[in-house]
Amino acid sequence: MEITIEDKDLPGLYQSANSSSILEQNKYFYGIGAYLVLLILAALFTFFSDGQCNAIYKIVSTILFLTALFIMIWLRTNKPDNIWYNGRAVAESVKTRAWRWMMRAEPYIDCEDVEIMRKHFVTDLKIILEQNKSLIGKLGTNASLDDPISKKMSFVRTLTLKDRIEVYRKERIANEALWYSKKSRFNKKRATFWFWVTVGLHGLAIILLLYNIKEPTFKLPISIIAVCASSVLTWLQAKKHNELSSSYTLTVHEIMLIRAETNRIESEEEFSSYIMNCENAFSKEHTQWFARKNE
Repeated sequence: MEITIEDKDLPGLYQSANSSSILEQNKYFYGIGAYLVLLILAALFTFFSDGQCNAIYKIVSTILFLTALFIMIWLRTNKPDNIWYNGRAVAESVKTRAWRWMMRAEPYIDCEDVEIMRKHFVTDLKIILEQNKSLIGKLGTNASLDDPISKKMSFVRTLTLKDRIEVYRKERIANEALWYSKKSRFNKKRATFWFWVTVGLHGLAIILLLYNIKEPTFKLPISIIAVCASSVLTWLQAKKHNELSSSYTLTVHEIMLIRAETNRIESEEEFSSYIMNCENAFSKEHTQWFARKNE
């Protein structure tokens, strides 16, 4: 049976939290990037402020530093990274609840009156939203106007055990493995790229310092290179490429091991326990990352 579960088939709260999280994540990294670029430009104008346009260059440099300061204050006061993390936490919580409901896993085990499980699921969504009040005002409303339990979710829940196992393997496990695999490769490439950029900047600074020993009268942009190197390190700390690459790679291996266990499931009880283990594994990486962020 060919069934595809897309984001639009999940509760509107997931879609709203997911889009809000992505938006705030972009704001955060755009803010960090703009702050670092402005610092580099300010250092550049300061370096050239000894010529005939001394006053103009210093004024421009001052304006750039002030703008960078305002961006830093905005990041500190608006805290888009907090909304990003909280939005992701809500989205992942809703997503795992939706899959548990579709698969008839704990706490939504099979029931003659499916309306009881519907109410249970909706109540859990309310609790998730209540526990993340910081998102109120940041969530969109369009997606949330739809029924929290889509027709696709209801249909999947009615499938036989064999069909639900197949849907879970293809639409949940395989998709998660693909996502983590792509992210792992992406972060590894970015980590390598920025590492060599840092090495290049340090190498250039060393060469200029050695040349300055020979020709002390030459004015060399060593301070600008130092600011660039510091900015690259700050960017790496914000993006966490190395950390994420390792974490995502580990998660991919865990998912592949989990996937092999579906061949041994023979009852609803075993499937429910299996779903719980899978969803805990899917959320572990995110939970650990969120915990480290709040340390």
